[in-house]
Amino acid sequence: MKQLSGLDASFLYLETANSPMHIGGLAIYDPSTAPNGQVNFKEIIANTTARALRLPALTNTLTEVPLSMDHPYWRRDGDFDPEFHIRHIALPKPGDWRQLCIQTARLHARPLDRAHPLWEMYVIEGLDNVEGYPPGCFAVLTKMHHAAIDGASGVEIMSAIHDLEPIAGLQPAIESNKGEPRPTNLELIWRAQLNSLKTPLRFVSVARNTLPGFARFATGLARGRLSRVTDIPRTRFNTNVSPHRVFEALEVPLEDIKAIKNSVAGVTVNDVAISICGGALRKYLSNKDELPEESLVAMAPINIRSEDKRGSAGNQVSQMTVRICSNIAGAVPRLNAVRDGTHKAKELNNAIGAKTMTDYAQFIPSTLSASAARLASRIGIANRGRPIYNCVITNVPGPQIPLYFTGAEMKSTFGVGPPADGLGLFQAIGSYNGRFTIAVSCCRNMMPDPGFYRECLQASFEQLRDEAAEIRNTQNKSSKKKTSKRKATKRKTSKKMSAKK
Repeated sequence: MKQLSGLDASFLYLETANSPMHIGGLAIYDPSTAPNGQVNFKEIIANTTARALRLPALTNTLTEVPLSMDHPYWRRDGDFDPEFHIRHIALPKPGDWRQLCIQTARLHARPLDRAHPLWEMYVIEGLDNVEGYPPGCFAVLTKMHHAAIDGASGVEIMSAIHDLEPIAGLQPAIESNKGEPRPTNLELIWRAQLNSLKTPLRFVSVARNTLPGFARFATGLARGRLSRVTDIPRTRFNTNVSPHRVFEALEVPLEDIKAIKNSVAGVTVNDVAISICGGALRKYLSNKDELPEESLVAMAPINIRSEDKRGSAGNQVSQMTVRICSNIAGAVPRLNAVRDGTHKAKELNNAIGAKTMTDYAQFIPSTLSASAARLASRIGIANRGRPIYNCVITNVPGPQIPLYFTGAEMKSTFGVGPPADGLGLFQAIGSYNGRFTIAVSCCRNMMPDPGFYRECLQASFEQLRDEAAEIRNTQNKSSKKKTSKRKATKRKTSKKMSAKK
């Protein structure tokens, strides 16, 4: 057995009836590349099972300590039932994009069963009228608890169940999946007591390693080199969430995003994504007459997984607090402001140390955390005072080559996130095979019109693309003028030299 880290366990403690803490992805596949041009459900079960049995994150079952005296454990499950995890449904006719989004939101809203390994997969057929995809495509929605994976490890698991060629990809099945015996309650309590004796020594060690970072942080604030994000406004997304969800997504060429990035000095793809979201939220809240004068603020997770941790499950993330500059009307001025803000956020994060949050998360009191989360939800703490963030914007780049699932080519993939009390809007940024996506998961009460928000994202992207193109055109004209002047000067010099001769 392996004990969950404090950060991994926190996603279990924060889970409430209205905010299940799983993440996932929606992928759309074209089966025409598969042998005989089709994929059947039995092949999907057989292929996925063969690979799942080799991935501990897909076969481990949660073992909780009595009375929540310590963080839970992952235990290898010997009774893995693929037909419980992999399910088959179809959209009703006409099978369009809106129906797929509604079905995705409904399935994602349901909590996972903690008696089984914490993941589910839904194969969704009937996508015959989804614009941009050939008839006969199918979708796969995956759900996996955030306690087991973060975005980066989710991409690694996705890669493990896909192929680089359009073959069926069946691997030899594992003859037996030997499970670990469940320890008795007495054994779990004894382990908890031993861990509690070690905790003070661990805390001293962590504190000793992180004190220099806190000193740099305090000194930087005092001298003005560092600055914190304050005055965060309250929006419709910063109250308690309902149990109902909506889902939408925008997909654009990745080369357009890179062209925008290359038009403005010092800008990253992540800056472009944040700026597009900032413009979309400006348009959306303006339409509702709810746009605050202050900029909205996003929580931006950061992958801190080191090379030696690649391929491991669990969470290895820190976070930045970033202004999305929704108070700026111009797209390029907004992008410049976002770039400056993310630069300051990185300096602040580096001063403290990227791993500080994960180090201290180990000391989260397991006995009180779940009760505190339920109490906070019940009395509506998220509805009072200023929020810590307005939304989540997370960027997890994917592979830039085609992937295949049981022979079918993956055409698109979109992230699906967990809206939570006080943070009801989750925007997952991703990229795959030359396409760039912004996928939106939100509480339905907060965003009853997700299609309109997608229009806001599209308009924000187009505004930024067009303004960036104008900058490139101006730069090109200026460059041509300079080149012409240099050539003219060379010609004059050459004529003078010839006259002297």
